[in-house]
Amino acid sequence: MLKPYLLSIIGDDQPGLVDAIAEQIALHGGNWQTSQLSHLAGKFAGIVLVTIPTAESGALEESLKRLSDRGLSVRVTEAGTQPSYSGGTASLSIIGPDRPGIVREVSQSLAQRAINVLSFESDIVPAPMTNEPLFHAALQVALPSTVDEQELEARLTAIADEMTIDIDFEID
Repeated sequence: MLKPYLLSIIGDDQPGLVDAIAEQIALHGGNWQTSQLSHLAGKFAGIVLVTIPTAESGALEESLKRLSDRGLSVRVTEAGTQPSYSGGTASLSIIGPDRPGIVREVSQSLAQRAINVLSFESDIVPAPMTNEPLFHAALQVALPSTVDEQELEARLTAIADEMTIDIDFEID
C-alpha cells in the first residue's frame, strides 16, 4: 500500500541536491508528487510530498538521514488528510514599503478569525525609480464558513492604512 509522506529539507545549497533526494525516493519505490523548493540566503530549503510503500518509510528516512554528509537535514513526516474549507478560499496580495510588523499584523488578523494560511510567498524587491525596498507577499487562505467577509476587509484596510501598504483581498 502506498502512503503519503512529507519531506522537510534544509541544507547548504549546492548542485545535485534534488537529484540526491530523488534518487533515494526512487530506490525505495516512491513517487515524487508535489514540491516547493527554494534557494534562500545561501541555503536550500523545501518541502516535498511523496508516496512510498508503507513498508519502506523507515528505510527511506534512514537513507535520507545519510545525506547529512552533503550538508542536508531531511525530516520525514506522515502526511495528514486534506481538509475541506467550509467557507471557500481567498487570495491576499500585499505590497508596500518594507518595514517590521507587516506579516505579524496580517497573520494576527487572520488567526483571530480562524483563517488558515494555505500558502504564503514573500520577497523584498527594489521599488521602481527609487530603488527603496518594497515588501511583496501573495497569500492563499482558507476561510471558515463563519467569517464575516466585510469585517475582515475592513480590518485589512485599516492595517493597510496604518502601515502605508496596499492589501488586496479577493474571494476565489
